Amino acid sequence: MLNVLKESEAKMEKAIVVLKKNFVAVRTGRANPSLLDHVVVSYYGAPTPLRQLASISVPEPRMLVVTPYDKNSAQDIEKAILTSDLGLNPRREAGVVRLTLPEPSEERRKELVKVIKKESEDAKIAIRNIRREANENLRKQKNDKTLTEDDEKAQDKKVQDLTNKCCAEVDKLYSSKEKEIMEV
Repeated sequence: MLNVLKESEAKMEKAIVVLKKNFVAVRTGRANPSLLDHVVVSYYGAPTPLRQLASISVPEPRMLVVTPYDKNSAQDIEKAILTSDLGLNPRREAGVVRLTLPEPSEERRKELVKVIKKESEDAKIAIRNIRREANENLRKQKNDKTLTEDDEKAQDKKVQDLTNKCCAEVDKLYSSKEKEIMEV
């Protein structure tokens, strides 16, 4: 009975963590080192995450500086960023790679809001699916006589409260990200 609730809570929290991770990948025009999290560099023939090859700093609000631990890998890092889906043009100078983020247009910002809206809805759908799964599990326990009807109703209410809390968290994340995107 408590396992169902704890399991559901863990799954719902994971859905929120995934949403946060997806939101970080949405470029808002403000520099964020996590923008480069999914960039993989071919380092001596082996695909290696960029974070393992270099430090990433934000000297200005619209600039990222990638400082390779091995200066010889700067060209590989530059090439990996160019071929990524970020649409950034890196500049290599004195062993570091500089990335200047362009100001997104009004149209692009509206597109990004649509993207995060869809991500939010997907997260809510995942949370509601977890709720449905938990309720089915509780009903099964009631039918197996391992849970009384009153206990099932109480657990159903707890699962619903948890679902409401997680959906509210998704809404909060969405509105703050939307505000960040639409900021000029």
